[in-house]
Amino acid sequence: MINQEKDGSIKKKTGWENVPQFIERSKEHLASIPKFSLFEAPIRNTLPCKTINLMDLFFLIRNDFKEQTAALRACTSKEESRKIKANRFSYVTFSGIFSSRKDEGLIKHSGLLCLDFDHLKDVKVTRELLLDDPYFQTEMLFISPSGDGLKWVIKINLEEDNHLNWFLAISNYLKRTYKLEPDKAGKDISRACFLPNDPKLYLNPRY
Repeated sequence: MINQEKDGSIKKKTGWENVPQFIERSKEHLASIPKFSLFEAPIRNTLPCKTINLMDLFFLIRNDFKEQTAALRACTSKEESRKIKANRFSYVTFSGIFSSRKDEGLIKHSGLLCLDFDHLKDVKVTRELLLDDPYFQTEMLFISPSGDGLKWVIKINLEEDNHLNWFLAISNYLKRTYKLEPDKAGKDISRACFLPNDPKLYLNPRY
């Protein structure tokens, strides 16, 4: 490919001319992905180890946490299951970046809300319902550590209303529309979400 300069000279295009613009667009895209805090196990650890985004988490859930997930799903004792989750599972606070895991430790809200559905009759059917919802676009969706629930991550507009009111409104909508009731603890901004292994988790394609 050639390009004629203003002075009439001919310059061959190499393709490298677009690299700076591509790098800048990539930086802007990465900066736009919601960020939140990651905490290493056990749950009593309330100090984050790093800030990550949805793309980072996608690869973690798809590739890591296999041993603890298998151990939890093989467990038949509720008490032992609680111990495994509390001691062996890392977790995130989807709704923001925190200095410590408490609402007062919020540094910046991510604009994300994670709704947790436990003990579902049919995980596959519920997954499709949420992915096809006409009002709320799924940012991330994965099977819970126990294997019989789902974690549904969506965006909320904090300029329209606060975290709590969004949670209550969406909970009412889900109950009325699908007879689904998310865990009420999702109303807390600093709600911890344990991270399982799920090779088939969904991430919004725009990321």
